[in-house]
Amino acid sequence: MTPIYVLGEALMDCVATPDGLLRPHVGGSPFNLARAAALRGASVSFLNRFSQDQFGDQMQAQLETDRVQTVLGRSSLPTSLAVVQVKSGQPSYGFYREGIADRDYSVDEVLQALAKVSPGVLHTGSLMLVPPEHHKVLAVLQGAKAQGWTISVDVNLRPKLAADLGAYVAAVNAVAALADWIKASDEDLELLGFANPGKDTAASIARAFSAQGATRIALTFGGDGAWLSVDGQSTQSAAPVVRVVDTVGAGDTFWGNCLADWTQQPEAAAARVHDTLANAMRAAAINCTRAGCQPPTRAELFQPQQQQQ
Repeated sequence: MTPIYVLGEALMDCVATPDGLLRPHVGGSPFNLARAAALRGASVSFLNRFSQDQFGDQMQAQLETDRVQTVLGRSSLPTSLAVVQVKSGQPSYGFYREGIADRDYSVDEVLQALAKVSPGVLHTGSLMLVPPEHHKVLAVLQGAKAQGWTISVDVNLRPKLAADLGAYVAAVNAVAALADWIKASDEDLELLGFANPGKDTAASIARAFSAQGATRIALTFGGDGAWLSVDGQSTQSAAPVVRVVDTVGAGDTFWGNCLADWTQQPEAAAARVHDTLANAMRAAAINCTRAGCQPPTRAELFQPQQQQQ
């Protein structure tokens, strides 16, 4: 099985409740993705450090439960926090990201860790792309590509974190140019300058990424579904109809299931594009029926659909 290594934030989502309290939940887009891929059955390792505080203990324990390996150990710095407010099922975020554990890594130690194993898929994105963090990420990705790793990027732009939105978009574009496999949402695409992103325009938008070398491209459009291209074969799908509790982690679950599909079955990925998309959409839909990010296991994903309604 091809391994997946994840470079990204691990933080506590402190979700605001109607009574004004904050309820902490483990989170962070790459952290969520690592869990989703491992629950699908992939071999997953998480590179970034966890704090030695109680939140760090909780996040490391969650990865152990989900069978995600950790790599670089612990940090004396505190856990990063996100304050999440959910309105009409849609989350908005405020981040606390300075002097925190998941940014406590060096380019050299990450590349040394990757050099110890057979090259697989290195995934990153989200808050790792915010300047100036993206400089370290670019160096890691360039070194990893030289080692033979396939690069996966989930754009997942967070514009409220950027002191300079133009510099942030430029940083995202620089990282995206190194991606072999890439995912972007309609909101990401608008911020990147693509007009009217949707399934009707997906093929033309994807050409911009394929021109930079991406061979597997996922474009997601919330409740309108998604479009997927795998090695030149493309398909699209409507979103499954479910009772939505919230959408936290839906995109992470979607892309984690795509990566798990491709790393568990490397052969004939293009021929499976329709099934890959359908299963990833179904996994994301199941996650949306649960509070917070709770990706389905492989058994839950493939059990009879009527049992999940």
